[in-house]
Amino acid sequence: MCGPEIITDEVRRKIAAYAAKFREVTKSPFGPDDEIGMLNLLSPQAARKAVQRADGGAAIDLSVDMFMGMPSWIKAGDPAFQQWMTHTPPGTVLDDLTGAGPDQNELVAYSGDAVSMYTHTGTHIDTLNHFGYRGKIWNSFSADQHLSSRHWIKCGADKIPPIIGRGVLFDVAALHGVDMLPDNYGISAQDLQDTLRRQQLEFHPGDIALIRTGRMTQWPDPSRYIDNSPGLNLDGARWLARAGASVIGGDNSALEQMPADDDENWQVVHTYLLGEAGVPMMELVDCEQLSAENLYEFAFVGACLKIRGATGAPMRPLAMPFTS
Repeated sequence: MCGPEIITDEVRRKIAAYAAKFREVTKSPFGPDDEIGMLNLLSPQAARKAVQRADGGAAIDLSVDMFMGMPSWIKAGDPAFQQWMTHTPPGTVLDDLTGAGPDQNELVAYSGDAVSMYTHTGTHIDTLNHFGYRGKIWNSFSADQHLSSRHWIKCGADKIPPIIGRGVLFDVAALHGVDMLPDNYGISAQDLQDTLRRQQLEFHPGDIALIRTGRMTQWPDPSRYIDNSPGLNLDGARWLARAGASVIGGDNSALEQMPADDDENWQVVHTYLLGEAGVPMMELVDCEQLSAENLYEFAFVGACLKIRGATGAPMRPLAMPFTS
């Protein structure tokens, strides 16, 4: 098993978690212009190695489908997922908005639709401008200097590169012999270390970490899936960040234990990972098939929508089993 305790000094200097100060944003070890944090630990060599070992014919879709009434974060007033038709075949005949005329409108069955949603809906990535401290985000970018009237001009979803590398599943629910961890269970560093030992795996800097709580077994019940979710606590988040995770994903709605075990900070893991450690987060990642197949390491491939300046964006991650 690999972890923070055996990382070399050379690699340690590239991992922001080692320079982090409590509840202060961290300056990037990759320079003053860096906007992607620990995604810099991904390398072309590691991506090629992962893809060369991957069975593309057995790819597993780790995303959830998006639909009206799906579980989503609306407690802070953000909009639920909405979808509506903008064009239908009979409606096009009646309104002729294209000006093509009745004969062509009868021939061409035209359908179109639109959606409205919070950018943190469905399987998505949280970018480094999503949370910080006292008006500042990762790498000391500030709202005063880097936030326009519409979006951040730093650390947006448009800056996130394709994420390709070795993925590691931490099946914490299986460690404890349950389908789903108890409500509000906090996943600690010890849980993560014990999970790796059980799975007989090592975790290396630059790897993509996926955390299974079993919460996806409650999908798509909004109240059972969202409320009182188990997830990473600060201790577990610190261990993964110091182990060199390039990105951390979870099968729950917030990655972290909710509500947080902190009277002063309701998003203690979000602020730590994004503001202090520079580790982007993925949420609503469906790990059930990985668990069912005991697939604990795999090639991970994922890319988000390039929404300029966005604090999060939908993505469709894939896991491809290693053939050797």
